[in-house]
Amino acid sequence: MNPRITDVKPIEGYKLSLKFTSGENGLYDCSPLLNFGVFRELRDVNYFNKAKVVDGTVAWPNEQDICPDTLYIDAIKNAKTKSRRQPKAQRLI
Repeated sequence: MNPRITDVKPIEGYKLSLKFTSGENGLYDCSPLLNFGVFRELRDVNYFNKAKVVDGTVAWPNEQDICPDTLYIDAIKNAKTKSRRQPKAQRLI
């Protein structure tokens, strides 16, 4: 099973900034969907910006949603980011 969504932020150009349960981040472009059926409503930017996480995927108030597997497979992913501690400065004597 592919990772699920833990956080979503709509961004300019009908894109979604996603966080996955794997710790990865991704960018998913919704613009190819905007001319199809129920997704036409997403062309309204104010409505598009109402995207939220529901049961591990992205959904909108009028029940449009995108399969979480599609989001994971098609998203452009960034490498996992791990917290990196900066080494303490060494004192020169």
